[in-house]
Amino acid sequence: MKIEDVYIWDINAKWLGISPFQLMENAGAGVARIIEEKFGKGLKVAIFCGTGNNGGDGFVIARHLSFENDVTVFLVGDEIKIKSEEAKHNWEILKKLDFVKIKTLKDSTQIKGLDLAKFNVIVDALLGAGTKGELREPIKSAVEKINEYSGKARIVSVDLPTGYPSSVKVNCDFAVTFQWDKEEYGGFERIIAKIGYPKELYHLIGPGDVKFALRKKGEHKGQNGKLLVIGGSEDYFGAPYLAAKAASYIVDLVYLAMPEYSARRINDPDLILRPFNGENFIEVHVKRALELSKNVDAVVIGPGIGQKEETKKFVRGFVKQCEKPLVIDADGLKAIAEDLNILEGKTFVLTPHAGEFKILFGEKPEGDLIEKVRIVMEKAKQIEGTILLKGVYDIISDGTTWKYNKTGNRGMTTGGTGDVLSGIIGGLLALGNNPLRASAVGAFLTGFAGDIVKEEMGENYTALEVAKKVPFAIKWALEF
Repeated sequence: MKIEDVYIWDINAKWLGISPFQLMENAGAGVARIIEEKFGKGLKVAIFCGTGNNGGDGFVIARHLSFENDVTVFLVGDEIKIKSEEAKHNWEILKKLDFVKIKTLKDSTQIKGLDLAKFNVIVDALLGAGTKGELREPIKSAVEKINEYSGKARIVSVDLPTGYPSSVKVNCDFAVTFQWDKEEYGGFERIIAKIGYPKELYHLIGPGDVKFALRKKGEHKGQNGKLLVIGGSEDYFGAPYLAAKAASYIVDLVYLAMPEYSARRINDPDLILRPFNGENFIEVHVKRALELSKNVDAVVIGPGIGQKEETKKFVRGFVKQCEKPLVIDADGLKAIAEDLNILEGKTFVLTPHAGEFKILFGEKPEGDLIEKVRIVMEKAKQIEGTILLKGVYDIISDGTTWKYNKTGNRGMTTGGTGDVLSGIIGGLLALGNNPLRASAVGAFLTGFAGDIVKEEMGENYTALEVAKKVPFAIKWALEF
């Protein structure tokens, strides 16, 4: 697990109803328990706290240790700068306790004269995993003061040593890290404390995933993703339009390639139309489609494209030669089912429902969640790509890991919501996300947009209404 995952898990835990107050309480209690297990009771403990959530953990540690130990809290900084509600809450509790001594150290001169010789244990709860770069005052002086007692007192860091991995960092005996051993950490002993995350957080997609998938790359047109949607036929023009419309809320530019016959029915200034001669895509169109793909970051192919033999040849020819990340959906899946070898070496997402999954792999995913996961993972590993199996719970796997999504409702059985999904995934791929994250976040946003529509309209709505709620779903997730 990486540092980024810590933030995603915290946000998703909150979405599940596990409050930051609970997590801070569990974190502080876990550190206090480990300190007493390692060093006994009747200790003299100094706890150095910053004004962020790492300091908040320190306030909880102080309260728990105060029951059978002599505790002094050193707040490094001004209490008005204590940031989060949960840290403030625990600071206010601490100030009411008569048996915890509190000293506020606002500048480095107050720190340099400190004598910590009487303490058996020094706890470093100054800065957590979210800080980068060299330390600034007065934190730097606090770290240097703690290090003066390295080898004399036992030094315990909360989450990771303050200053890590810069040149000035706390020389701790060990760090108590939360829930799992973060793989970026090295050079110091780590002890893991569980803080109440449920198993769901390994796999369930939530607003935390969205925040990291929608980071902007630049401030100029086209720097935040360009997508090509290829679809439509003499029979269908709505499907590629829905995919392109949904994507237009994610990326800067969307090119919509359609047969001229159906393209004439589209009139939307947000999309850049690229009509192809005739009523359907045919094999001779491959060359021009590949030329268009060179100027974009990702491609969606398949919505409404039809199942004529010449069209299937076009799809297979394009997929085989395209070098950009691909989302293959709807009729596109039926076309490639005849030769899955064309996917070799490609970066791609397949988005089948159960019936399309059977056409692709000859096996229908059945059973409970875990049984379906096993089948999806197995097939994703075989084809060395990412599969999103659409259903009541969407299941996403790249063959190594898996995710699942619970947003959405029965109203989304209406035609076209799958096209909205493929457009959003394509947009997220165009932003530079890997296929697993693009698919996972795409499933969450599409389902959540559907849930917003249901809240307003009930379960009778159209896919275009879902597409139009995509920016509202994004706004909610980013502000969560």
